[in-house]
Amino acid sequence: MDLVLLEKVLLGLFVAITVAVVVSKLRGKRFKLPPGPIPVPVFGNWLQVGDDLNHRNLTAMARRFGEIFLLRMGQRNLVVASSPELAREVLYTQGVEFGSRTRNVVFDIFTGKGQDMVFTVYGDHWRKMRRIMTVPFFTNKVVQQNRHGWEDEAARVVADLKANPKAATEGVVLRRRLQLMMYNNMYRIMFDRRFESEEDPLFLKLKALNGERSRLAQSFQYNYGDFIPILRPFLRGYLKMCKDVKERRIQLFKDCFVEERKKLNQTGGSDGLKCAIDHILEAEKKGEINEDNVLYIVENINVAAIETTLWSIEWGIAELVNHPEIQEKLRREIDAVLGAGVQVTEPDMPKLPYLQAVIKETLRLRMAIPLLVPHMNLHDAKLAGYDIPAESKILINAWFLANNPNHWKKPEEFRPERFLEEEAKVEANGNDFRFLPFGAGRRNCPGIILALPILGITIGRLVQNFELLPPPGQDKIDTTEKGGQFSMHILTHSTIVAKPRAL
Repeated sequence: MDLVLLEKVLLGLFVAITVAVVVSKLRGKRFKLPPGPIPVPVFGNWLQVGDDLNHRNLTAMARRFGEIFLLRMGQRNLVVASSPELAREVLYTQGVEFGSRTRNVVFDIFTGKGQDMVFTVYGDHWRKMRRIMTVPFFTNKVVQQNRHGWEDEAARVVADLKANPKAATEGVVLRRRLQLMMYNNMYRIMFDRRFESEEDPLFLKLKALNGERSRLAQSFQYNYGDFIPILRPFLRGYLKMCKDVKERRIQLFKDCFVEERKKLNQTGGSDGLKCAIDHILEAEKKGEINEDNVLYIVENINVAAIETTLWSIEWGIAELVNHPEIQEKLRREIDAVLGAGVQVTEPDMPKLPYLQAVIKETLRLRMAIPLLVPHMNLHDAKLAGYDIPAESKILINAWFLANNPNHWKKPEEFRPERFLEEEAKVEANGNDFRFLPFGAGRRNCPGIILALPILGITIGRLVQNFELLPPPGQDKIDTTEKGGQFSMHILTHSTIVAKPRAL
């Protein structure tokens, strides 16, 4: 390291320590803070608890410190809420006070400093973006217009599996084909386009850039520069990679999808049928949003809609493979209600309560975003009688809410029956603050209206067309979790044997 830089860093650390100690003492007199481990100057609790603040580690801390506790991560306050009552307070009762999103060096890059909808602060820009995105993406009309496309994509998955002799014998990594399906589901909505195969060059490029974006954003590598800003010079290489990936993704969205759609509309090749991007481009023409906002909306859908639903499908299949009795019970329901060989469609969902229960149980036990997207209070606030300093990062441990043995009967078991018996009134839409797979309140995930029918169609058709089994020589498939800063997905993309049924 350059000696001048080292000298500046050491001097800066000394100043930061002095300031932190003084501020800590001053704040100690002013604030009644939530309990938590005792922080040390500059580093806070970071050296004590580490980077991996996943749902299970935070659950262990909640059992030690209580349903609300505070971690001081460098210069950032991180407040963790772990009870339904506190979740209601943060997400609903004080939804305005806690309605913003935390900023960090990496997400500032990927969202153009909050030009999107998901990660922007609560205010006029968020309200405008939410309103503009609702009509083309998040209404029942959108579901009815696009359900035939989702059913078609699921049918293609079934056909491809039946045509692949390996699927019925040694098995295939089903996730790869389902990933193509999910991209096609969302790109049909956005651009009225689909990719023909897993080898499509544009699909491969898009998938690679999205994967790299997720890897960089989910990493714990950038935390030290985020927690202690004086250390950010050491992140130059990492942030350069983030900027490069961001620029290439945004350019790809613009050149290959947005501009192509504009050309198609100008030449009359779209047949006058509107897709989501047409509505977004109309808002741009009216001056409600700019070109960057358009591209960051596409960015959000690529991140928030495709992979999260894919993770949930993958978890649901894994649990059904490992619980053949549940898989068979679901198959019997579908056959009895629809008739042998009649394929599941979106309008069938209300008639298939056990299928709905399987989906809910998957979302409960294997929540894709177990800590939800972090919240933030722009100003000093109160929560559970404690003072919450301005710009604190607020995490709701939604996984613990849905897996707390004080609130659920044998939560460690995969048991869909609970949603037909003791929890029959609980829905995934936030009507019960013990079960928040899509959040609740102002900043809830509006994608629930798309995710639930896609989950039902996909899982339903796979179960009714195939007996889903672990590969030869295995009794079960591995369901070890892999988590990032905001996600929980399966560590090993499992090989699944799909033996066609005689229908």
